[in-house]
Amino acid sequence: MAKNKVDINGINTNNIKVLKYNEMIDLFNKYKDGDKNAKNTLVEGNLKLVLSILKRYQNRIDNMDDLFQIGVIGLIKAVENFDLSFNVKFSTYAVFMIEGEIKRYIRDNSQVRVSRSLKDLSYKIVNFREEYLSKNYKYPSNKEVCKHFNISEFELANTLSSLNEVVSIFEPIYNESGDTMYLIDQIEDKNIKNLDDLLSLKEALSKIKTREKIILMKRYVDGLSQAEIADMLSISQAQVSRIENSALNSVKKLIL
Repeated sequence: MAKNKVDINGINTNNIKVLKYNEMIDLFNKYKDGDKNAKNTLVEGNLKLVLSILKRYQNRIDNMDDLFQIGVIGLIKAVENFDLSFNVKFSTYAVFMIEGEIKRYIRDNSQVRVSRSLKDLSYKIVNFREEYLSKNYKYPSNKEVCKHFNISEFELANTLSSLNEVVSIFEPIYNESGDTMYLIDQIEDKNIKNLDDLLSLKEALSKIKTREKIILMKRYVDGLSQAEIADMLSISQAQVSRIENSALNSVKKLIL
């Protein structure tokens, strides 16, 4: 079970101050007028945003102290680039920036260590699949694996991905007579477009209602049926259907 609190060496996370909305507005106006102390106060008063994001990674990454520092860099960039005219909450804008910085670090830093618990589970899954193959002459389905280990298909994919080696997009894949070709040279432009689409989708999801987001995630990430979600949320399937359609329409409007 995941911990509810992220422990960072040298920091008492219980004593971190959280700024009120009016304080934020005042500090951003002061920072815009050149007050450097206002910037520091804004960063210190929003550190809990970083901690809230780190909770998602504490069962996957061992070096949380380093990841915290990376998250703070994202927070600083958010403070530096935020403008009250954006007409969005600072937390909405900052979370997007912080998580982007963290994911970039995890993707690019080969020294990031996957947590032992995740590795152990991944090896157990591999062994289970091999034993299943030897007995049944075929690999188990994802649903069978998930049922055996009591995990979702999303958790299964996330666990098995921990076995993959991180490859840099600047990895040389061909070298002939000094003419080097890198992995990035083989990535089609459409992948860049797909990345832009994903970022737009993520930003749109952050702006819709919480229940709408939950239902979309359960439907299209966890792969649950409307009936399963209805049972989970103690509502009717018709309600799930209406909320899902409303959520999809809201996301489409925010992206287009």
